[in-house]
Order: sequence, then C-alpha cells, then structure tokens
Amino acid sequence: MKRLALLAVAVFLLAAPADARPVAVVAAENFYGDVARQIGGPEVAVTSILSNPDADPHLFEVSPSVARAVSAARIVIANGVDYDPWIDKLLDAARSSGREVITVADLVGRKPGDNPHIWYDPQTMPALAKTLAAALSRADPAHRAEYRRRLTRFRQSLQPIAAKIAALRRRLAGTPVTATEPVFGYMLDALGMRVRNRRFQLAVMNNTEPSASDVAAFEDDLRTRRVRMLVYNSQASDPIAEHMRKLAEASHIPVVAASETEPPGQTYQAWMASELDRVDRVLPK
Repeated sequence: MKRLALLAVAVFLLAAPADARPVAVVAAENFYGDVARQIGGPEVAVTSILSNPDADPHLFEVSPSVARAVSAARIVIANGVDYDPWIDKLLDAARSSGREVITVADLVGRKPGDNPHIWYDPQTMPALAKTLAAALSRADPAHRAEYRRRLTRFRQSLQPIAAKIAALRRRLAGTPVTATEPVFGYMLDALGMRVRNRRFQLAVMNNTEPSASDVAAFEDDLRTRRVRMLVYNSQASDPIAEHMRKLAEASHIPVVAASETEPPGQTYQAWMASELDRVDRVLPK
C-alpha cells in the first residue's frame, strides 16, 4: 500500500505542468511590484525590494536575502537611469538565460542624467504594464488570457488619474512652483506648471552643494511669494532642503510632500490620486 501511494504521488508530480508554480517577479521598487501584482494576479509571486516609506532609497544596502530573491527571479523590474545601480550588480553576479529584465527607463526613453523619478510620469506605468503583460505571457503561456484581461483592467483604472491631471492642467498651467528636489518633477510638468529653481533641485538630488546664487534665488522666490507651492521629498533629509521648507511655511506658501516609495496599503492608482488631491487642495480655484 505504501509503495502504491508513493507511486501515485510520483505520477501526479510528473503529470503536473512545469509552469504550475507562480512566476517569480522581483521589483526593485514597490510601486513596480504593485503593478506586477495587478497584472499577474495569483499567477505571480512578487518581491518588492525598496518598500520602506521611512527610509531614504539612496542609502539602500543590499542584503543576502535580496541577492537570493534576484537570483531566483524569472522576471526582474528595475527603474534604471542610475536610480537602482545595485540591481545591475546582483544580475551580473547571478546570470540566467531564463530571466527577463525590464528596465522601465528604457520603455519611456529616459537616459542617465535624466530625472530618475519616472514613476511620476503619467506615461510610465502604462508602458510598464504592457511590457510586463507580454513578459508574463512568455513566461507562463497558459495564463496569457488572464494577463491580457488584467492589463485591460489596469489601463481602465488609470483613466480617472488621467482625467484628474487634465482637469488640474486646465486650471493650473503656467502656475509658478518650486521644489527642493525633482521627485515630483514629471507630474509638475504634466500639470503644465512653471517649475523654478531646477539647478538647486538637481544639486540636492545629487548630494552636492547648491551654489550660493541658486540658494539666494530660491530664498528670494519664497520670501517674495513668487511661487505658489513648494514640493519637498518626504523621505530624504537634507539641511538646505529643510531650510527651504521652513522658509516656505514662514512665508505662508503651501508645502506638499512627495515620496519615493508607494505608501503601505495603497495601490499605485490610490497613491497618485492622493498626491494630485493634495495639489488640488493647496491651490484652490
């Protein structure tokens, strides 16, 4: 009887499809991991590496568990444009002919030196979703129809965000605003706002000292209320950026926080909607 039971188990395992296990997906950032879950559904097992909303992503250090996850992944999603260079090192250390790597920056034509915060560009996630659905279909052809159906649903779920951006753009295009870093830069551009102090922002993002003239110009914009809103990075602490935030508050200029990590318990869609709602609230009609 015991021998028959073992034989039955062996036959079952041999008959089981090779792709019955979920497709292992590793996303360097949790907002890409969220999109992978929405497109992949129960057919994927997603690991998101940068997911702590209280941590500065620029200070991230790779752990052995992260290296193991990347090594075992069938699909890896990375931001690119030097935002997550550590993942390239992990991929080089664990090469695999069966792994597909999606570099999101390549999908939207961004190159090193460009603003790396491309998830705030409204064109980015539709491009990723389409590419990811195709990659999942290649890795798991048996569930191609499900991936296509979820892709359609994901695209539809982005329509309210696109409508909100269009409505805000009609009202706010040309509005002068500023930021301590270009984290929210692509969204500000999508809203048609006139962004000031870009050299200052790039210096802070690159951990270099802004020039004295750039600092003075920024301070003057705030003291004279030449700008109507300040955006700051809620996850990166920098003395000069903190100084500008406090100066904006003292000048009664609305301050909006933008994060580099999707907040826990939210979808990408809810996160973007909440960021746009903040802009809507602080810049009333």
